[in-house]
Order: sequence, then C-alpha cells, then structure tokens
Amino acid sequence: MLSRVADSIYWMNRYLERAENVARFVDVNLNLLLDLPGSADEQWEPLVQTTGDELLFRERFGQATQENVLAFLTFDAGNPNSVFSCLGAARENARSVRETISSEMWEQINKFYLMVRSAAAAGGVLENPHNFYTDVKMASHLFMGITDATMSHGEAWHFGRLGTLLERADKTSRMLDVKYFVLLPSVTDVGTSIDDIQWSAVLKSTSAFEMYRKRHGRLAPDLVADFLILDKEFPRSIRSCVVNAEESLHTIGGSPMSAFNNVAERSLGRIRSELDYAQIQEIITGGLHEFHVELRSKLFSVGNDVFDTFFATRSSLNSLTPITEC
Repeated sequence: MLSRVADSIYWMNRYLERAENVARFVDVNLNLLLDLPGSADEQWEPLVQTTGDELLFRERFGQATQENVLAFLTFDAGNPNSVFSCLGAARENARSVRETISSEMWEQINKFYLMVRSAAAAGGVLENPHNFYTDVKMASHLFMGITDATMSHGEAWHFGRLGTLLERADKTSRMLDVKYFVLLPSVTDVGTSIDDIQWSAVLKSTSAFEMYRKRHGRLAPDLVADFLILDKEFPRSIRSCVVNAEESLHTIGGSPMSAFNNVAERSLGRIRSELDYAQIQEIITGGLHEFHVELRSKLFSVGNDVFDTFFATRSSLNSLTPITEC
C-alpha cells in the first residue's frame, strides 16, 4: 500500500473519532448542567481542557462561557479540533483515497460533512443543541458500521482501525482525567450526590454507563477508573483500545504478537504490557492524573512512531492538526 493512502485512511478515522468524542462530551455536559448547582460557566472550561486547546481558545474567545465553548468546539473553522474542522479534514482524506474505500463510505462521510456544514451555515443550532450532537454521534457510528460491512478487512482497514483506537484511547484518558483533576469543585463533594452525578457523566461521555452498571452496580470512583482504564472487554476502555490497536499494527507489519519488527510495535506493545499487569489501586496510589499525563505522552509517541514507520511524508492537511498534549 502507498504510504500516502495509508496516511489518509489512518487520519480519516482519527478525525472522525475526534469529532464524535467532541460531540459526546459536549452533549453530556449540557445534560450535566441540569443536575448541578452553581454557575453554569464553571462547567465549561474543563471541556476546553479535555481537548488540550486552552491557549487557542483564550486567544480566540477569552472567557469560557457556554456560548463561547460551544462555538469553539463545534463550528469554529479556526479551531483544528472542532467538529466542523475534523469532519472537513476527514472528508478531504476520504476524497484522496476514494479508489481504496467503498462508495458507501464516501457517501456517508460526505453526507456527514454536509450535515454539519449546513448546520453551521443555518445558525441557531447551538440554542437547542442536543439533537445536533446526537446526530453527529449517530452519523459517526453509521460510518464505522458501513466501514466494517463494506470494506475488506485488509491492510487499509487495519490502518483505519489503528487510527480510531489510538484516538479513542487518548480521549477516554482525557475525559477521565478532567473529572478527577479539575471538574470536582471541592474535596467536600467527594462521596456526595454531586460526586455521583459527575462520575455518571464520565461514564455516559464514553457510553459506558449501562455496561458499568451491569459489571459493578454501585458507583465508586476506583471502580469507574478501573472500568475505563483496565477493562479488556468494554470497547472504549483504554486497555481494550490499546490491545486491539496492537493487533491491527501487527497485522499490518506481519509480525507475531510475541515479537516486534519496528519501533511502533515496540512502543505500543510496551503500553499494552504495562496495562496488562497494572492494578487500579497502584495507579491511584501513584497519582491518577500523573498516570494519564504519562499515558497520553506515550500514545503521542506511538502516533509519531506510526508515522516514522509507515508514512514517508505527512500531507499538509494532516500536519495542521497533530495530537497535542496538555
């Protein structure tokens, strides 16, 4: 496969997953505001922190009000990680590899982009945004389903899957970290109904609430962290994402899971091994925030290693929006 094609498919999926995750935690935050006391504006700054775009937001909008944050994360063309920008980049990558992806995939990503562009042009969507964010999530799920059903599960499919899973692991880490580190307004709220509401919101932001309840029942911070970090079966947990990303990476490289043939396989395999033997109490004792910062740094390095191993040159489109670390 041409490195240009692999690069475009990899980033097409990363951008789509990123757009869905932005819609996901914005929508959950809107619902969270209905249950929490205090100023609504206090709950919006953590969303900008989750994306790692605080400095850009301050330059463009200043104060983190609901109106400003929604505009920045949803339709702002100057924000490379907004829903609109991500879909535009995903569509351009898809257009460049139309001979590789299925026609159904192209039609869906094109419809998806046009839906968001029309909403941005029409205005007024963010006055009652729940339906819009639901449509974004459903359109992303539909694309993933179409991809699995209409594209051969060969090398190109695995590059797309790798991009999706690395992006998903990063965003799950950010959503969990932001709750633990900045979202809880006071230590006096720990163990209260406010704490329960916020942990429920974290689970809902990763579509994990029902599966967590089936597994553990009661809400407990250490169990929530364990489920979202170390559970091997839930598809949005960090460990599950890393395990399946490693499987795709080895399929692409043709090497057995017990060995590595390149730096990308080695660095991702090291993360998987650490998660396989990790225990949540050890992670919490060592500092949950510090764990997430280190994990995201390692995932960032994996992305760079994937580029060095497989992509000869980075296109100008994809070099504009790297995964940033905060």
